[in-house]
Amino acid sequence: MKYLLTIYNDESAYADVTPEQVRQVMAAYEAFGREVTEAGAMLGGEGLQTSDTATTVQVRDGRTVTSDGPFADTREQLGGYYLLDCRDLDEAIGWAAKIPGAQNGTIEVRPVMDYEAIQAGAGASSEASA
Repeated sequence: MKYLLTIYNDESAYADVTPEQVRQVMAAYEAFGREVTEAGAMLGGEGLQTSDTATTVQVRDGRTVTSDGPFADTREQLGGYYLLDCRDLDEAIGWAAKIPGAQNGTIEVRPVMDYEAIQAGAGASSEASA
């Protein structure tokens, strides 16, 4: 099953980091990436630029409305993600606990929708009622 592990941290905590601290954090993420890839669970993942680079898009009354900055003013911002293929939620949680950002932020683990299963279930229920 596919799981999206999203990494949330307080961006302001990185305002005063030294180059050496940046290297240490990057090395930790590289080590995690190698481990999860070697285990065969990695499907993808990327870090994101800071939330002040975001553009939000909404459609209201047929008009596209854009604004600069993040959608919500929150204590923690989305900083990156990993898309993993895990046998179950417990395995996904185990990987989430190894993400360096879990030490000072939050990792959200969310199953990816399986559209084929949804459609197969819809077809099965409509066939059963016919």
